[in-house]
Amino acid sequence: MPVPEILVDADACPVKDEVYRVALRRGVPVTIVSNGPIRIPPHPLIGRVQVGAGFDAADDWIAERAGPAALVVTADILLADRCLKAGATVLAPNGKPFTTSSIGNAIAVRAIMADLRAGGDSIGGPPPFSKPDRSRFLSALDEALSRLARSLPAQPPAPV
Repeated sequence: MPVPEILVDADACPVKDEVYRVALRRGVPVTIVSNGPIRIPPHPLIGRVQVGAGFDAADDWIAERAGPAALVVTADILLADRCLKAGATVLAPNGKPFTTSSIGNAIAVRAIMADLRAGGDSIGGPPPFSKPDRSRFLSALDEALSRLARSLPAQPPAPV
């Protein structure tokens, strides 16, 4: 039976502490995936995978394990697309869900912005991460985990 799990693209993730808090409250395992060492709380539900420094190594590790029981936390639009195609639920650190109906537009905007930057235009970056973003993420994570738990087959009762 599939068990919900949270996979975090962690190198630049500003909401790791929020993920830990919600996951521990709900009893959901978390895997923090990064290119470099990242401290994690000492808890059996929280694990860490440090991948090589290769380009997209963390993304590849996450995408290979994403599936219908996974909730992926990432700001990477291309990773979000790969995970959605694998059936995973995907949330950005600001609480915005990536969906199959929204990902195409996000990829197109990303490509336009890359073209503008390549042409020398100074377009700036995303707005700074804010307290409302953190709050929105907490709410979205809790809601997404509830939906995910309802969508998975029920666990059989433990033998007595």
